[in-house]
Amino acid sequence: MSEWTRDMVEERVEEAARVLRKLPGLRSQGTFSSWPDILRSPREIAFGDPKPMKVLPSPQAISRMEETITWNRFLERDDAHLMWERADGVSWKELCHRYGISRPTAHRRYAYALSVIAWRLNGREVHHRRGKRFVIARAG
Repeated sequence: MSEWTRDMVEERVEEAARVLRKLPGLRSQGTFSSWPDILRSPREIAFGDPKPMKVLPSPQAISRMEETITWNRFLERDDAHLMWERADGVSWKELCHRYGISRPTAHRRYAYALSVIAWRLNGREVHHRRGKRFVIARAG
């Protein structure tokens, strides 16, 4: 595979966020309902509201998602949270309010997080003395 770029990392993180949304929710073990199941007639079923179909992701997509989640270890906690929330579709305005930062700062931290991941996947270390602009510019 060629070298990782920031755009490739962004696509992978967004795919992982989509896969996570499609997975079934967690259920508590050991709980049950004592209510009987509701049996509906064919007429009730025909005139009822249709339930949207939830298409489960493929095993390959789940494997890629699991690998992508491990990339969090390359990032500071706040940068990882910001990156995943943005990939999950949270608006820039809401992120800025939540983190108490400006829009350019939020975008810069998002680009930096993606750049750090790209650097690390390419086998390079991000030195703590390097500025964020330097890392972003070199991650392409």
